[in-house]
This record gives sequence, structure tokens and C-alpha cells, in this order.
Amino acid sequence: MRLQKSLKLALNILLHSKLRSWLTIIGIVIGVAAIVAIVSIGEGAQASVNARLGGLGADIITVSPGFERAAGGFRDFGEGGGRQTTTKESKNLTANDIQVIKSVPGVSFVNGIVSGRADMTYLAETASVSVQGVDASAWQNMITTEIATGRYLNPGDTNVIVIGSRVANSIFKQPLVINRAVTIEGKSFKIVGILKSSGSGGGFGGGGDNTVYMPVSAAREVLDNYQGTDKLDSISVKVSSTDIALTVANEIDARLMLSRHVTNRTKDYTVSSAQQIQQSITSITQTFTTFLAAIAAVSLIVGAVGVANTLFTSVLEKTREIGIMKAIGARNFDVMIIFLLNSALVGLAGGLMGIALGAGISSVLPNLISRLPGLGGGPSGLQTVIPFSLLVEAIVGSVLIGMIAGVIPAYRASKLKPVDALRYE
Repeated sequence: MRLQKSLKLALNILLHSKLRSWLTIIGIVIGVAAIVAIVSIGEGAQASVNARLGGLGADIITVSPGFERAAGGFRDFGEGGGRQTTTKESKNLTANDIQVIKSVPGVSFVNGIVSGRADMTYLAETASVSVQGVDASAWQNMITTEIATGRYLNPGDTNVIVIGSRVANSIFKQPLVINRAVTIEGKSFKIVGILKSSGSGGGFGGGGDNTVYMPVSAAREVLDNYQGTDKLDSISVKVSSTDIALTVANEIDARLMLSRHVTNRTKDYTVSSAQQIQQSITSITQTFTTFLAAIAAVSLIVGAVGVANTLFTSVLEKTREIGIMKAIGARNFDVMIIFLLNSALVGLAGGLMGIALGAGISSVLPNLISRLPGLGGGPSGLQTVIPFSLLVEAIVGSVLIGMIAGVIPAYRASKLKPVDALRYE
């Protein structure tokens, strides 16, 4: 019997048991839809994290003072594991650490940073702002936020500042523009640049919307904690390639341990990178998505049981027809193929409808979440990504599940004896 004829007979069996077939298909639809929705939201969350961290500078490494140890904490670049602390007492990075970092192969720029809060005065208004002192020669090559108007800080600049978009537009009644003079802690500064809005706090190479940037020497004069010292709040490092970011981070960690005469147990600084955080979040997201998808896959097992039950019933209903086919020359293999194709069609229909339903759920769910009380009614930040490979896997998987569930009923149908089948009532 030709495959085309077998497929036609299998489709005829499906169409002539509509209600039972649709009830069976629904079980597969629910399972496939749940998996597609969960995986697409997981992929979207991962893509969102990658985009945000990538925009903050995947080639940037940050060295921060302090290393708080905790039992069972996450492992860092060293053996001890721990998490960062930023108490004032732990601000112990110095210019000597910068020289050590510059000696590491693969390091392109090193920016020593001091930061704090200071009072800014403009047109008789005073507001507290976040101030960050930077090495202008390195900073302009590391920051990922573009300039809206004006320019970045240049080497040799004194008493000039670059400000974030929110500082320019929201702090004072009158917006700040370039070439205007402001007073910070009694010292006059000229605005030479305004950054575009980035929506970030300024970490890993991003420009902070609420931050005022100035040369590190000027920042030491306006920030009380740094006057007369060479202490640094943090050190940002730009590597020559994102491919070697983790390798360079490990080398920086090793050399700082030698120069500072510390061990994993006594370490008093933390080395971190956007790439490391990205890998950790990606791993967590993938694990969580896989776990939820595995739970959703249970419904596919229920759907497979439904397919098997439907086919057993179809075999009973079609017993006489099976006897007739065998009496006129149909082989056991032909009968088995017909029922296997029937189960495959059930799985295919369920898979296609499940993909459509899952795609619809994943596209609507972020909007529903954004409207839930407590989320401010704004965008939730969720997005969905449906990889083409997921669609292929969903269709192939649902067809295979249908065929596997139909193996036993199809085998039993193929083994019916013509005489017994024709006598069946």
C-alpha cells in the first residue's frame, strides 16, 4: 500500500471521530502551549539581560574595595567566595593598585574613580548631586553613553564638568546647558558636556543620568572624604577584547593579591565584570526556564495517554474495516502505518495549535503583568523571544509523542486476524 493511500485513510479516521479527536488534541495543545510560552519568556528575559549588560560595557572590569565573606555565598574569581561591601572604612584602593593593573596584558585603559555627594548651586537654587571624579584620558574611552551636547572631559581639564541628562533637566527649575557655570561645594565649574539619557546608574562603563563627572583632582577638593588622600572609591578597567575579559579579570585578581599581600581569606577588594554577571544570570535564567518547561511537559504525557486511549478506541471501532483490508491483501505493516500516521496527525495538529496558543500567551502576558497592582502600571520590562528552533522542536516533539503513544494500538491493530476481525460486532 502506498504511503499516500495510508495517509488518506489515517486522515479519514481522524475526521470521522471529530469530538474524540479534538479532546485528544487539546491535551497536546495545552502542553505545547505551556512549553512555548515559558521558553519564549525565558529567552526574552535572557535577551533583555544580555542587551542591558552589553550596553553597559562587556569589556569593562570593575575593582571595588571591600570583600565581605559569607558562608554559602557565591564564588567569585578567587577561592574564598563572597560579596562586595562598600562601607567607607573599606575604601582602600590607591594609585599603586592602578599601576599594578596597568601591567596586566590585555588592559587598554584604567580609570581611578572617587565618588560621593555634594551640594550644587545654580541660580540661587541648591541641590544634592552625585559627584564622580574620573581620569579624563581613560574615562572618555570607556564610557558607553553618548554625548547629547558639548563634549567629554579631556586630559588637562580643570574646573569643568560633564553632567547626566536628569541633572541637566530635572534638578533645577531652569535646565542646565553647556557653557553655564555652577557652584559645587563653593567651587565654580563650567559645564562642557551633557550626556544622553541611559536609564542607568553609571556602572560598568555606563553614564549615570543623575551623576556629575569631573576630573579626579577636582573631585578630591569638593568631596570631604578624599581631601588630602590618594584613596579611590573604585577602579574601572577596559580590556582590549571582550573575549579575554574573564581571563584579564583573573590575572588582575592574582596580581592585586600579590601586591596587597592578601590571600583568599584576607582579601579586601572585589573584582567583577559585566560579562561574569551576564553569565551568572544567563545560567540562572536557563535553569529556571528548563525547570518550568519540565513541569509543563507533564501535560504532554497526559496528552500522550489521551492519544493512546483514542487510538485504542479507533481500533475497536475499525475492527471490521481492518478485517476487510486484510482480506483484500493489506499487510500487517500497512495497517500499522495507517494508525501510526493517524496518531502523528493528532500530534501535528496539537503541536501547530499549541505553538499558536503559546505564542499568543507569551505576547499578551508581559502586558498583563505590567498592569498588575504594585508594578506602577508601567511597562514591566518583559519581552518574549520565540526561536525558530523552538518551533521546530515543538512540532517534531508533538508528532513523536503522538506516534509513540500510538505504537501499541497500531501494533495491536496490525496483529488482528482477518477472520476474527470480520466476525467482530
